[in-house]
Parts: sequence; C-alpha cells; structure tokens
Amino acid sequence: MKGLPESMKALIAEFTRLPGIGPKSAQRLAFFILRSTQEEAGKFSDAILRVKSSVTFCRLCNNLSDSEICEICANPGRDRSTLCVVEKPGDVISIEKMGRYNGVYHLLLGLLSPLDGVTPDDIKIDGLLRRIRKEKTREVIIALDSNTEGEATSLYLIKALKPLGVKVSRIGYGMPVGANLEHADQATLYKSFEARKEV
Repeated sequence: MKGLPESMKALIAEFTRLPGIGPKSAQRLAFFILRSTQEEAGKFSDAILRVKSSVTFCRLCNNLSDSEICEICANPGRDRSTLCVVEKPGDVISIEKMGRYNGVYHLLLGLLSPLDGVTPDDIKIDGLLRRIRKEKTREVIIALDSNTEGEATSLYLIKALKPLGVKVSRIGYGMPVGANLEHADQATLYKSFEARKEV
C-alpha cells in the first residue's frame, strides 16, 4: 500500500482482521473513517471501547448484557415456563425478530464437537440442567443448528433432559440441514418453531 500514511495502513490492517472484510473493503472503511468528522470518529471509537468494557454475559441465560441480568430475563412479561436452548447470541436475535416466541432462553455458547475436543464440560449444559431443576420449566425447545455438532448436542440434551420430567421438543425441519439459525429468514424460523416435535 504505497502512498498511504502509516496511520492509514495500520487502520486498514485492523479492519482486515474483521470477519468477512478483505483488503479492498478494509480500505473503503478506512477512507470512510478518514472522511468522517472528528465527532463521528470519536463516537465510533467510544462505541467499540464501551462494548469491550461493559458487555458481559447474563448470569441466568448466558446472553449478552450490560448488566448482571439481560433484558429478556429481566422482563416480567416473558413466559418462564418455556425455555429455548440456542448456541449463541445471534440465534436469540434471529428468533426475537420472528416476533412469535415469548419464552426465555438458555445459550450454550458452543456445541459438542468430540473431534475438536469440545465436551459437555466446555459448554453451558450444567447451568441449563440446574436452571430447569430450580425454575418451573414446562417445555424446553432445542433450537440448534442442523449440522453435525448441532445434532450431536441435541441428542446429548435430549438424553440429559428426559429424566427431569419436562417436555422436550426440537424446532421443526423447516431449517435446511447444514443451515445456521443466525442466517435464516423469519418465515423459515416461524415454520420451524410451529413444526417442532416432542422428543
């Protein structure tokens, strides 16, 4: 990148570290920042620093939160008898966009993958089981990606949850095999939830 100041080269290099951002996109973003006002650039950098310093995980469900308990768990209008198990925060966002689910969530923050050395101890399964025993959970909806790791985790959860006496269901297969929840459209997600089956 001849002809650019070192500070611009450094900014472009940082942008290329972001997922899905190649050198050309990084260069466009760097020039966008350069054309921004000092105030706009300050807001951008402040937002990044604020996220790093204040965002944590909800102590109940493991979702992202600015406080000890996330806004979904803190909402008294949510149906606490229905608990949806997902892998990551992006899955919660996708389901919430659907606008049809009013229960609460539990995020595993990972999926079982024996080949990669990810065991039940590495994801938030123990917290899920403790939570179900403690709260008055009637139904657990397993809403994990339909890939190999998602299927392995779903089967493990079904075995672990059955002795607890709760209804266990999985979202229906409106979700194509190998697809990620985070990238599904709302109509597909809605159909998947409607087609869920007890397991």
